[in-house]
Amino acid sequence: MTVAYSDVEPGTEIEHRTYRVTRLDLVKYCGASGDFNVIHWNERVARSVGLPNVIAHGMYTMAQAGKFVTEWAGDPGAVIDFGVRFSAMVPVPDDDEGATIELSGKVLEKLADNNVTVDIVAKAGGAKVLTRARATVRLP
Repeated sequence: MTVAYSDVEPGTEIEHRTYRVTRLDLVKYCGASGDFNVIHWNERVARSVGLPNVIAHGMYTMAQAGKFVTEWAGDPGAVIDFGVRFSAMVPVPDDDEGATIELSGKVLEKLADNNVTVDIVAKAGGAKVLTRARATVRLP
C-alpha cells in the first residue's frame, strides 16, 4: 500500500494492524541483534529476576512499530525520523500463540517537502508498550 501526501490530512487514521511475536521470533531476533540476554529466551531466569515471563526485546517491539509505518508508507526509505519511549514489557508465553502487538496510528501534521508526522500507538495485553512513538515520513 502506498499513500500519497495529497491523500492525508491531520487526523487521518492509519489502519490498525496486529503482529504476532513468538518465542521463536525472539530467538531469531537474539541472533540478528546480538542481544542474547537470557530474559528474552529463558523463562526460569526471567521469572527469577521478577519478570512475569520471557519478554520481547524493546527494540523488537520498536521494530514492529517501524514495520507498521513503512507498510503504510509503502517504502522503508520514506521514514526519515523515528523514535519511541518504552513504557511496558511484552511478555511472550511459551505456547503456539505467543503475544500480539497491536498497532494503530494517525497523521498528526503535514510538513513541508511532502513530509508528515505520524503518531503511533502500540499495545500488548491491553497495556501501552510504547509512548511518544512518532515518525516523520516523506510521502510521494
